Amino acid sequence: MPQTPARPSHDRQSAHAAPDALEYRVIADDDHAGIDAVSRAGARGFLMGEPTDAELSAQRAAVEGRRHIAVFDASLLHPEVPVATVGSWITEMSTPGGSVPMWAISAVTVAPTHRRRGIARSMLERELRDASDAGLAVAGLTASEATIYGRYGFGIATTAVRFTVDTRRAGWVGPETDGRIEFIDREELAVHLGEVHEEGRWERPGDVRGWSERWREFAGIAAGEEDGKHVRGVRYVDAEGQVRGAMAYRVFEPDSGPVRLDVRLLAAASREAEAALWRFAVQYDLVDQVTADHRPVDDPLPWLVLDTRAVTAESRDFEWLRILDVPAALSARAYAAPVSVVLEVDDRLGYGSGAWLLQVDASGSVSVGADEGSGEPRVALGIVELSSLFLGGVSVRALADAGRVRGSDVAIAALANAFHSWRAPQLSIGY
Repeated sequence: MPQTPARPSHDRQSAHAAPDALEYRVIADDDHAGIDAVSRAGARGFLMGEPTDAELSAQRAAVEGRRHIAVFDASLLHPEVPVATVGSWITEMSTPGGSVPMWAISAVTVAPTHRRRGIARSMLERELRDASDAGLAVAGLTASEATIYGRYGFGIATTAVRFTVDTRRAGWVGPETDGRIEFIDREELAVHLGEVHEEGRWERPGDVRGWSERWREFAGIAAGEEDGKHVRGVRYVDAEGQVRGAMAYRVFEPDSGPVRLDVRLLAAASREAEAALWRFAVQYDLVDQVTADHRPVDDPLPWLVLDTRAVTAESRDFEWLRILDVPAALSARAYAAPVSVVLEVDDRLGYGSGAWLLQVDASGSVSVGADEGSGEPRVALGIVELSSLFLGGVSVRALADAGRVRGSDVAIAALANAFHSWRAPQLSIGY
């Protein structure tokens, strides 16, 4: 699969002006005190406890090679603690039928004492400028609040489903598999989760490459995992002896109420492995309820059990994308049907504005460029809407019915057919 640098190549180590004369600084990789300060500020921003020395050390390893930016206020009692942070790196994101290098943005925090001073806007607009300057076609993030990022051109691109299964009534109608489920220790679990995820993630648009500390977190062996000893792991080995799936889970047995098995992560590189791991969870002895988060909207789970009403699903937005280079982004995916349409894109920040002729022929060959009076049907939309449509997980018709995509019925139908993804996009891990 394509390899991309983990770190923005244009990294700047000098300080920059931030709003209200605050200092905007890139933290060097070897500045452990600075990285630790960023981690502490991030823990505060995401309502976490004060990190221990072991957690800070693990975090330094986890974010090595990424760009860390912090904003400092020299007037504070503790000026060495950032009042705002953001991290970024370059990763490869799967698309329908392909992939694209993506500028991943993470750990965006602003201290409650410094809100409404333009700090977040300054950081995010700089991230987009730097991503564009580096030649990246797409930026992405996961959002703790749903009303912030649309103003910067980000649109919801993947939906995460949380399943709850009443195992007392679920039953099973899924397939029998030729492989076997094996218990593994937590160190082995971390390794297998990473290997299987990397093999399987290319099958679904929207997923990204993981990293070792993330797998250790799921396996319960990362620093700060207070209940990590309760995490257990299994792997699925197929008939040829290949590991094709792995699952981290924990069982909760409260003093009262149902015994619950929480799936921390289910990673599968084949349909058989996915079904076998689901069956293991749903038919686990003495368990009344199974929960699993960050699953795709077309997950087979409801169709694997006898009583579909035993499965409830809650969905919410998860991955947000922002197209910066329309021709490069739209050329980095395959299309489900031929199309020839002009996309009239409105982008308040200017990166994607223009009239873009998208042509896909019957062989799947893609051409995207500025329209020069082609006379092809035209569809008008904003960069938020185009970014949401990019992976094929958002309905063109739904956005059209909401008045957010405008054009003739014929043009909108053709665009909907072309953008369709036969597998729903999924981001299986946060970043």
